[in-house]
Amino acid sequence: MSEKRAGVLAALAGAGISYELVDHPAVYTMEEMEALHLPHGEAVVKNLFLRDPKGRRFFLVSLRGDKRADLRALGEQLGVKLSFASEERLMEQLGLEKGSVTPFGVLNGGSGTVEVLFDEDIRAMPLIGVHPNENTATVFLAPAHLAGLIRDHGNPFEWVKIG
Repeated sequence: MSEKRAGVLAALAGAGISYELVDHPAVYTMEEMEALHLPHGEAVVKNLFLRDPKGRRFFLVSLRGDKRADLRALGEQLGVKLSFASEERLMEQLGLEKGSVTPFGVLNGGSGTVEVLFDEDIRAMPLIGVHPNENTATVFLAPAHLAGLIRDHGNPFEWVKIG
């Protein structure tokens, strides 16, 4: 088990959060995730790592896997123009590699400045599935528990309407 995955599982245990961990082959797209036919596959969310034009603000956005993100509309809601951040910035800000983007990335140290946004649709889901900082497994847990863990870590967190 990688150090990054172990850190996520330790954080969950430390917070008393129940979860289900499913190992699987490495995946890089939602289509590859769907092809695995995981239990609770409908709960897997899509995660985007975004930035403002000057690269001063970073956002990790989670939404249902079957939904498309309108970056222009989301940016208007937040009062900032959004674009995808580079792989270098993903590593710098969250310690993650392409294909492993997850809200758990905020636990990898850093300054707590990455803003985490969950789509309102996620709030009503009984479970969400996200990678434990590597794309060879998925952790299923209650969205409110993940939101609480992120807030407790000190990162800004907000529920937003996407689409």
